[in-house]
Amino acid sequence: MSQYFEVHPDNPQPRLIALAAQILHGGGIAAIPTDSSYALVCHLDDKAAAQTLRRLRGLDDKSGNKHHLTLLCRDLSELASYARVDNQQFRLLKLATPGPYTFILEASREVPRRVSHPSRRTIGLRVPDHAVTQALLAALGQPLLATTLIPPGAEEPLNDPREIRAHFEKRLQAVVDAGACPMQPTTVIDLSGDEPVLVRRGRGDPAALGLMG
Repeated sequence: MSQYFEVHPDNPQPRLIALAAQILHGGGIAAIPTDSSYALVCHLDDKAAAQTLRRLRGLDDKSGNKHHLTLLCRDLSELASYARVDNQQFRLLKLATPGPYTFILEASREVPRRVSHPSRRTIGLRVPDHAVTQALLAALGQPLLATTLIPPGAEEPLNDPREIRAHFEKRLQAVVDAGACPMQPTTVIDLSGDEPVLVRRGRGDPAALGLMG
């Protein structure tokens, strides 16, 4: 039975955020709002929780799907602790954070090998521009491992927190309801090579970063 927290989207109640963070600390899976869509999240260092996260999305190894899981970070400084970032990459990241962009970067040793790309040793990272997400990250004191909340077989993410609760009632430990999200995916930019590569155009405008859309 998942716990259901109704929070203010701009000024989330600290007590409720603390309770949700406690569930994540204890190995729970939560559905939380972001500046792009609702996401499934878990504690970065909990191996069992990360495996459950993959199964909920149908991203387990048996499916052959090597989908990038994403680290949600509080700020650029925290992001740079989990990825190898040179000066040119840092300037681009500074333009885009916080915001609806995901960057694929070479993972640092801080990232458990099991959550990075199995062949490339890369990881998706982003700094979300959402008060509730930021409050949870601050309460935890470290990044969250995340994936977009799209049920297996579906094309679009779930955007109604009550529908999310009904769909995942017995498989999630918490649902954080802050109302509807924009429901548009992040723009994904691969910075692991010599030049930035636009992988997916989403809510973030590539032109704002000097990239052609």
